[in-house]
Amino acid sequence: MKFFPNPFCGRMRRHHPGPHGDDPHGGGPRHGGGRHAAEGGWGHERRGGRGGRRGAFEASELRLVLLRLIADEPRHGYDLIRAVEELTGGGYVPSPGVIYPTLSLLEEMGHIAKADAEGARKPFAVTPEGTAQLAQDAATVEALFARLATLATRRAHTDGAPIRRAMENLKAVLMHRLGREGVDADTVHAAVSILDEAAQRIERLP
Repeated sequence: MKFFPNPFCGRMRRHHPGPHGDDPHGGGPRHGGGRHAAEGGWGHERRGGRGGRRGAFEASELRLVLLRLIADEPRHGYDLIRAVEELTGGGYVPSPGVIYPTLSLLEEMGHIAKADAEGARKPFAVTPEGTAQLAQDAATVEALFARLATLATRRAHTDGAPIRRAMENLKAVLMHRLGREGVDADTVHAAVSILDEAAQRIERLP
């Protein structure tokens, strides 16, 4: 029997840095990346089922976001990953392969430098050139952080506990009902109609 796929059962994937994500010497990831990766866009965003990618940012925009976060306080790469995750409510978690090449590029541009700190792993701090760049792009930076807040709001609305419970319940009911032996085409079409009607009603909500 051909099973009708449930369009609402996509799952979010979490992206965490691996055990070697933070170079103990502060230099960057131990795998791949490089300057080319820093110029290729944000990448590794969370995905939600059929919704696809959400809220894509350009590489130049990511540089400004990281620069602003470092200007707020000196940070390591791992700190920046967690800061972006918190700003988006978990809606976007950049990978080490995106963060570290971007930090290397910012350092090459003279916008950040290793801070004076104890220990082998020194955080990055903003330089006068970086501060000047943030002042020049203040309007863009403000708009970028507004977009991050929008991702957090969207995440809260679409991935809350009641929504997840309802989606899992729908998945279980579909698998139970349509997975029976002898289910005919009329039953499948009836289920499809119910799903379509539910989607349309949700779409019309104020």
